Amino acid sequence: MLTQTKSSAVDEHTIQIYRATGLSVVRGVFSIDEIAAVSEEANRVLGLSELIDINNLRCRWQNHHQTEECRFDCFDPIIDLSAPIERMARDRRILEIVSALYGEEACLFKDKLIYKPPGAKGYGLHQDYIGWESFPRSFVTVLIPIDPATDENGATEVFPGLHKQGYLSAMDGDYHELPLSVVEGTTGIRLCLEPGDLAVFDGMIPHRSAANQSNAWRRQLYLSYNAKSDGGEQRDAHYREFHTWLKQKYAEYGKHDTYYK
Repeated sequence: MLTQTKSSAVDEHTIQIYRATGLSVVRGVFSIDEIAAVSEEANRVLGLSELIDINNLRCRWQNHHQTEECRFDCFDPIIDLSAPIERMARDRRILEIVSALYGEEACLFKDKLIYKPPGAKGYGLHQDYIGWESFPRSFVTVLIPIDPATDENGATEVFPGLHKQGYLSAMDGDYHELPLSVVEGTTGIRLCLEPGDLAVFDGMIPHRSAANQSNAWRRQLYLSYNAKSDGGEQRDAHYREFHTWLKQKYAEYGKHDTYYK
């Protein structure tokens, strides 16, 4: 895993390692004050209780890893709720890093804020790419920790190099967990990041996370981008398609009163 100290260090060697591994970690991109401002915004938005509803398509939920209690976990999307968070998602330092890895301009595609409260389950082995015809193949995920990401609180674990296998599930648009056989014989890397760091990984890279076994949140921004040549600016179109798909999925389970707020 490559660790850098400044975003300006994204040189040709860095790019070659990223292409080989599907992963790049950059340390100290944002200041303590910048992360503190986003942390304050994350708290403010969490206080908007009128948004947190099981029928709101913006909200994601996760069970407690022991009690199975279902609790709020994530806003997806987030930037329209917070100007400071939108500024970070479109910050030139992120765009310069991702653009350097692409070799062309990067466009914001998707944005979410995962709170991961104490006890929250992690996510099984999966890829972030979604098997839709409209989904950009250049999709990458950028993690920005608001709180330290540690082994105890379920830091994201990625499996470098396996992005070269491409998409490993049916192209049916559904979420799929991958069998553990996919990562047999490979070594995962837990992205134990400090506030101010960021990690970029390819949308095809298998990854997972363990439960939050600490007594504190593990909040992270999950920002996704695509290369400009791979569809250009399409965030708004993606969310329209995504919400239509979610409504249909909920309806299949008899839930017809969903909405987006």
